Amino acid sequence: MTARRNFKKLVRERMDRTGESYTTAARLLAGPVVTATGQHRESVLVGHLLAAAGRPLSEAMVCGLGGGIGFMYAVFEYDTVPHPLLTIVAQHHPQPWAPAVLDRLGVAYRQTNGTSAKAAVARLRAALDTGQPALCLVDRGRLPWQQPAPFGAAEPYTVAVTALADDTLTVLDPPHGTRDLSVADFTAAWTTHRQGRHQLLTISAEPGHGVAEASGPDLRPAVRDALRTMVAHLTGPVLGNSFDVNFGFSGMAKLAAELRDTGTRKGWARRFGDPAGHAHAMRRLAECLEREYTAPGATRPLYADFLDEAAALLAAPALTAATALFRESGQTWSALAAHATRAVSDDDLRAWCDHAAGLVDTALSAEHAAVGHLTTG
Repeated sequence: MTARRNFKKLVRERMDRTGESYTTAARLLAGPVVTATGQHRESVLVGHLLAAAGRPLSEAMVCGLGGGIGFMYAVFEYDTVPHPLLTIVAQHHPQPWAPAVLDRLGVAYRQTNGTSAKAAVARLRAALDTGQPALCLVDRGRLPWQQPAPFGAAEPYTVAVTALADDTLTVLDPPHGTRDLSVADFTAAWTTHRQGRHQLLTISAEPGHGVAEASGPDLRPAVRDALRTMVAHLTGPVLGNSFDVNFGFSGMAKLAAELRDTGTRKGWARRFGDPAGHAHAMRRLAECLEREYTAPGATRPLYADFLDEAAALLAAPALTAATALFRESGQTWSALAAHATRAVSDDDLRAWCDHAAGLVDTALSAEHAAVGHLTTG
């Protein structure tokens, strides 16, 4: 109830500032409530936690507060794998999504790791008994509705556990929606994940640490901080070491250069020239720009929706110029993903790489211009 009163206070403050009706001000501040599927899975999951705690935000706002967009391009090679492994992360990276959003909002949360499976399940039951969902990292290949994924036990994969009835858990796994799973089967998936074994995150329900007391009614500082972080990481260092060449605009330029490279082993035509490598590169390029670690269009269209909300919230109409450019770059990234799905013969691979590099250049140019508007507006 306190959270609802805080939201109404924010609506009235906006009405006084803009002259909008209550309905219009409330819609622009809250946005559409996150659905069970949505576009960006991490934002759907965090949005579900916030809504259950009385702080509903749109999927676009949650996405923006998580850092929104980013770019990380890397190709890994292992002796045990017959071809190079391509990864592109088009969302903000590597900060975990839920802590990024909750920290910016000032929402207290509790995150635990490790211990025995029995103790972890007891913590999960206790969390669900309070009526609050919990985020858990699992081995996605152990979820029966998922296809087995190579290296799935090592990759972070978050689901929300929303309810417990007898020994059956309700699990939210966008875009698969909600599914029922026995406690035993869920524990197997939870235990197998290597990097975040038994990790559990819940919003704090302790007195004085809930959403209403900690978050406050004003989103503007959180939005400003998220915007600054996105720009800093797209244009400059992220980790502070040599791997930063793979991030942001530098990572995009590196991708375009390796697509065009005809003289070294890092050039795409040579690196992914064999059938297995070629099939992997094309599949991963499309997946990573539309589904994996992203929302469609490399997360750019959803981020543009966030900028629309931010422009109204901050009374900064200059942000809308960046909005149009990010929608444009999102269309270009989707065009590159579609380019990766068409059949390419060995003879056509060089021309395919040149066209792909041109698309990367186009997206990079649009995003340079968009960031210019964000830094001057």
